[in-house]
Amino acid sequence: MDREEKMNSTQKNYDEWSSQYDLNENPTRDLDRKVTIQTLSNYDFCRVLELGCGTGKNTEWLITQSSHVIGLDFSEGMLVKARNKIKSDKVTFIKSDLNNEWAVNDNSFELVTINLTLEHIKELDPIFTQAFSKLKDNGKLFICELHPKKQLDGSKARFSESGSETVLDVYQHLEKDYIRSAENAGFKLIEKRDWFDKKNELPRLISFIFRRN
Repeated sequence: MDREEKMNSTQKNYDEWSSQYDLNENPTRDLDRKVTIQTLSNYDFCRVLELGCGTGKNTEWLITQSSHVIGLDFSEGMLVKARNKIKSDKVTFIKSDLNNEWAVNDNSFELVTINLTLEHIKELDPIFTQAFSKLKDNGKLFICELHPKKQLDGSKARFSESGSETVLDVYQHLEKDYIRSAENAGFKLIEKRDWFDKKNELPRLISFIFRRN
């Protein structure tokens, strides 16, 4: 399966998952929301570009902290849920494949966020390069992803429907891959943290804050 076929399969999976994404038991989703709030509460920002916004699980909080949020996602099913859930003139949702050019202006945001999305992206460099171009000087890039150790242990995005489990296609990215791609794009790492949801287990998530120099 080539990259385009894999992406189309993942998009179809998320369209199917959208009906229950906010409802089913999902410790990764729930921890991601906590990480986002706890980390970004320490920063000020006005305009936000949210990459892989999904059903708007983090958008709901982001619009309480900013003047406007633009959310991009490739799943129409997820975006329908987000639009129905969040009725605010402070948010704009746009269907977009992040592997392609993003239809937003350069130098327009104080914050770009990426949550539980890069595991579905094969090449990281173009994502970091575009994120750098969309940010204003000293703007921040926040990333929260499934921890590489958790991935190596076999954890993947998955959901069950009518007794059948769907396991989504993912790519393996190491901690050094995120940092290298960010630095190549011109970012500086200012914060990194491992996040656990249970004691004596592998970290579930990893988060980064990068600054555009």
